[in-house]
Amino acid sequence: MYWITPIVVALIGGPLMLALKRFDARNTKEHGENYKVLRRIEDKVDHIDDRLDDHVEYHLKEGL
Repeated sequence: MYWITPIVVALIGGPLMLALKRFDARNTKEHGENYKVLRRIEDKVDHIDDRLDDHVEYHLKEGL
């Protein structure tokens, strides 16, 4: 009767592992897409930082 345990585990665990694998692949793809968006935001913030520094320097030179 102990021989039935591995069969039951395989019947339950097999489909569960396939579902988890698909979820992991989808999750990895979504992380990649989110990373691209965060990089674009970072580039824009860096650009604003440079522009703000230039603006502050302008006002310091002009005394305004």
